[in-house]
Amino acid sequence: MIYISPSILASNFAILGEQVAAAQAGGANMIHVDVMDGVFVPNISFGFPIIKSLSAHFSIPLDVHLMIDDPDRYVELACTSGADFLTVHIERLADPKKTLQKIRALGAHPSLTISPKTPVQSVFPYINYADMILIMTVEPGFGGQHIIPETLEKVTCLREETERRGLRGYKIEVDGGIRAENIKSAVDAGANVIVTGSAVFGEPDIPGAIKRLREAAQQ
Repeated sequence: MIYISPSILASNFAILGEQVAAAQAGGANMIHVDVMDGVFVPNISFGFPIIKSLSAHFSIPLDVHLMIDDPDRYVELACTSGADFLTVHIERLADPKKTLQKIRALGAHPSLTISPKTPVQSVFPYINYADMILIMTVEPGFGGQHIIPETLEKVTCLREETERRGLRGYKIEVDGGIRAENIKSAVDAGANVIVTGSAVFGEPDIPGAIKRLREAAQQ
């Protein structure tokens, strides 16, 4: 199964609720929420009140990505605000296993991510503690970037490792530069959770954009 997780980083914040409703009605599986602090990444997005508001008004799961310098400090707040999946960067964790276990204990699905320069093997010891691994396919911090092709090799390597462990269907997410023109290459590499921003929220017909992505992924 392919999961589509449109990123609200590319949404029109003046009509955010309308666009999320359109994505939910159009068959999106999750809504991706990037929390940026201007420290770990050179950009500032939005915080936990947005997550709380979305959680209160929509049934679609929230796929929250903490692009922040000290994720451990905010894990509990993210979970209690309504994160269903909570992704943290291995590059900023003192004890990844402990953080992932805390996320699970708080009732969310723990997820671990790496930036493009981080070796994929760094997440291998934590696969069984996470419900999803996110491979960043662009440098984190800004939407609208072009995919870094070499990052898909990491996806393939990770998929091979999860298959070797008998974890069929394990969620491997990709985020950055994914559009209808290249979604098939990400799926063929082994990704089954697709984050895409402008390819959904930048289109006038949001349900139609999601449909086109699914069709392109299955070609």
